[in-house]
This record gives sequence, C-alpha cells and structure tokens, in this order.
Amino acid sequence: MSKGSKRGIVAMVWGLGLLAACGDSASDGGSDAGGASSSGGSSTGGSENSGGASGTTADVLCGFSQSVVNDDESVNATSTAEWTCSGSTRTLAANGLPDHEVGTFPNNANPNAISAQTVAVEFPLSPEIASETGTATQVVAYALNGVKFEVGTAGTCNDDAECDAIGNGGTWRMEAVGENSFDFGNDDSNGHVQPQGAYHYHGIPEGYLEKLGKGTAVTLVGWAVDGFPIYARYGFVDAEDANSEVTVMVSSYALKTTPDAGRPDISVYPLGAFTQDWEYAAGSGDLDECNGRFGVTPEFPEGIYHYYLTDSFPFGQRCVKGTSLGGTEGPGAGGPPGGPAGGPPGGG
Repeated sequence: MSKGSKRGIVAMVWGLGLLAACGDSASDGGSDAGGASSSGGSSTGGSENSGGASGTTADVLCGFSQSVVNDDESVNATSTAEWTCSGSTRTLAANGLPDHEVGTFPNNANPNAISAQTVAVEFPLSPEIASETGTATQVVAYALNGVKFEVGTAGTCNDDAECDAIGNGGTWRMEAVGENSFDFGNDDSNGHVQPQGAYHYHGIPEGYLEKLGKGTAVTLVGWAVDGFPIYARYGFVDAEDANSEVTVMVSSYALKTTPDAGRPDISVYPLGAFTQDWEYAAGSGDLDECNGRFGVTPEFPEGIYHYYLTDSFPFGQRCVKGTSLGGTEGPGAGGPPGGPAGGPPGGG
C-alpha cells in the first residue's frame, strides 16, 4: 500500500481517533485579566496592574472570579472561575467552560461535546526558576477563565507514515496547529474538545482575546502551572522598558530545512507536520526554549520571568522553568484522554 493511500485511510478514521485524543505537558489556565464579562454573567478582579516584585505574584489578580453565561450553542452553560491566594499558594477552582464564542462541537473531525469539568489546581505564589532548560509538562497553563492550555498532542505517526490521533507508539509527534496535514477539529481559538468533554487551547485563544478587548496591549491571559504569568502575542520591544513600543513576540524556533532520518516522506506530510520538524535556535527570536523571557510587564513593572503564546511554533510553551504543584487537572494528572494518568507528553 502506498504512503498516499495510508494517508487517506488515516483521514477516514480521524474522527474516531479523536474520541480518545489529546494530552501534553503542562497545567491549566484561569480567568479574565481585564475582568470583562459576557452578557448574562459577571466577573470581579483583584488589581490588574498592581505590580509585584520580581518573583512574587501575590499582588496580582488574587481575588479574581467570574460567572459568565455563555449562550453559544456548543456551550449553553455558565462558565465559572475563581482564583484565590493564601499563604504561598494561588488556587484555581473552575468548571473549565469557555466564556467566549467557540466552534461547533461535535464536528466531523472532533466528535466530542463540551461539558463542565472539575478544575482544582494550585500554583506557587512566588515562583522560582528550577530548570534553566525547562521541564516538559502535560498541561502547561490555565487561562483566567479556567480553560487549560495543552499545546502539544498525543497523536503520533510511525516511520511508515501510519498515524493515530491517540498515539500508536510512533516516533513522530503530530502537531495540531500551524500545519495542514492533520485535522483535529480546532476552532478559531485554536481549541477543541477531549473525550471527557474538556475544552482546551492548543495555541492563542483568539476568541478569548477578543473578549478581553485589549487589542495590541501586553495582555495577561493566565498562569503557567509553575506560577509564572503567561501573555498572548504582544510584549515590549525592550524587555526592561515598559515605555518601549509594543511588538509581536517571535519565538526562537525555526523549521528545519532537511527532514530527520526515518521521518515519513515530506510528500505525504510536509515539514511542520511534526514536532520534530522544528529546532530551537537560541537568540534567533525574542524568547527562550520555553517561549518565555525575563522582563517587565504591566502587572510586573519590576520584572518577572513570564511566558508567551505566539503565532508560530511552539505556539505556547512546551516546558516550564519553575516547579508545579498540581491538582485535579494539574501536571501529571492526565495522560492522553482515554489512557492512564501520567501518559506520555502529547495532547489532542
């Protein structure tokens, strides 16, 4: 059977595969930095711009909560998220429902319906760098609205170009964003749904950013599982100067010019289809290997290490530099949906 024929078979069973797909390394994200609310809902927040000193986040959004009715036909429920701080811990309690317009779920490529989850995650209030090169985690962050970020996928292909959205033990990790080889049923917010009903993001949550309404401002969208803040797309040109211009952050990953040995033929799966098609080139962009940098932000005028969601690979961090505390949806709590806890990094 030709590789092209195998690809056709993969497409035919894709929807079935996503009945049990998804799972990467990291934690979940939280709620609305701007305190915005949708029709029929409300939200409250701590001081949005009360700057914390380097390394501490205790003065930022510790009292944020929201309850927002989302009448999108794929949600049709109330999104809730509450962030509290006590001692050395920031805690998120949420139902994981998005508070913005989403795509149609189920759909042909993603046969799962959105449903409420139990999200209970703890984050360090004073995060510290524990690894200079970062540690891979399954759920990397939570948006302020309580929706998690799982940027990678559980799907793999073997050397013979046989692929499975839930993973088949192959070497080649499938990408869900930024390529056209695989259809994970993503919506315009780079999100889709796991078999258990958990809606999650694989990249920049465009619908959520639109809801926040901050345009090109440097925008806090949530917290990484290690407690450091995560921003979307925009940062200051000079990382040390909040008065410098705002620009689109560029990652330091580049597409390889030559495929790795043993990789499925690029005529079947063009470069960019797999995680291994990308390589980190220190200093080539604005960010480090975990898509972060140290610098000032509106919430942290004295500077802090923080992550970015970017338009290009890796789209969001694939590793964290601090230490995660975990929880019911925290690091290590969920392998690829449908599989055992603590499964291989991936996501769907």
